[in-house]
Amino acid sequence: MAWASLLVAGFCEVIWALSLKATEGFTRVVPSIVAVTAMIFSFLFLSFSLRTLPASTAYVVWTGIGIAGTVVFGVLFFHEPMETPRLAFTALIVAGILGLYWVTP
Repeated sequence: MAWASLLVAGFCEVIWALSLKATEGFTRVVPSIVAVTAMIFSFLFLSFSLRTLPASTAYVVWTGIGIAGTVVFGVLFFHEPMETPRLAFTALIVAGILGLYWVTP
C-alpha cells in the first residue's frame, strides 16, 4: 500500500508542476486551484507512504516520479525540447526509481 500511495503522490506532483506552469504566476484561477489542490494531495499521499517506507527512499522516488513525469508531459503538452541527452538522463532517474523499488523491503 505504501508504494501505491507513493505512486499517487508522484503523479500528483506531476500535476501540480505542470499546473504551476499553466498558472502564469498564479494569475489564472483554475490552474492555480488545480496546482494547490494537487500539492496538498501530493504531500498527503507522500505522508501515507512514509508510515512504512524509509524517508530517503520515499523522497527520492517521489521526486523522481515528479521529474520524469514532468519531462514527459512537458514535451507532450508544452512542446518543451526533446533532446537525446535530456531523455537519457531522465531514463537514468527512472532506472534509479526502479532500482529502489526492487531493493526496498
